[in-house]
Amino acid sequence: MHNLNITFYMACTIDIRDLEVVLNGEVILKDLNLSFERGLYQIIGPNGSGKTTLLRTILGLIKPSRGKIILDGEDITGKPEKANKIGYMPQLSNEIPLTAFEIVLDSLLLHRKRFPRFARRRDFEKAMETLKSVHLPEDRWKKMFGELSGGERQRVLLARALVYDPEVLLLDEPLSSIDPLGKVEFVEMIGKLSRDKTILVTSHDPILFLDYTKEIVVLNRTFYRVGKPEEILTLEILGEVYGESAVKLEEHVHISDAH
Repeated sequence: MHNLNITFYMACTIDIRDLEVVLNGEVILKDLNLSFERGLYQIIGPNGSGKTTLLRTILGLIKPSRGKIILDGEDITGKPEKANKIGYMPQLSNEIPLTAFEIVLDSLLLHRKRFPRFARRRDFEKAMETLKSVHLPEDRWKKMFGELSGGERQRVLLARALVYDPEVLLLDEPLSSIDPLGKVEFVEMIGKLSRDKTILVTSHDPILFLDYTKEIVVLNRTFYRVGKPEEILTLEILGEVYGESAVKLEEHVHISDAH
């Protein structure tokens, strides 16, 4: 096993102030105030609750109708070019016509501030080091992304987010399409990274990340609650979001759905 040896002296802080996001005339997020620092935070909620919208707004890919995103004291609202300290792992897709190695190398080059952006020997070494750190076997590096298993594709997407050494990680459903054993290993990797990074994870099963979780945000569009896991994972709080299914949540301490 290779170790995730990417470390940082200081993690970024993210402050979300009075955030409102309206898409196609519909209010998705409203009056959202959150603060994140070093550690792992889970964002949970049903499908369509605004989890991915929140991550994309932090990245500057969505401009809010009101409010601000503050990264280490700098206003980056609606400015994706200012989000260079943030690594983003989107939801799983097969639509990347590149090999695993090319995806990671291209991510490194695209985040280089200076031109020219052609690959140097140290760039190849960095890409290889990062693929090793997420435990992707070397015989898979030259495979096309769509030929990889779901778990292997998730490792490539994590490597793509890590390769340029971001101080913040936004992970959107990182455990989807991974087998149970692979999920345990993947969670351990993310947990170790959270010692030095600020990590936001959207999830349908908060229990898997629970040992590493600093706080949980439960979100359902204009409604949200935030607190320590023991404060949020209660029938009273979850019932406001999940309705009758919250009974099952409490009995099994688990969210069961199509994901």
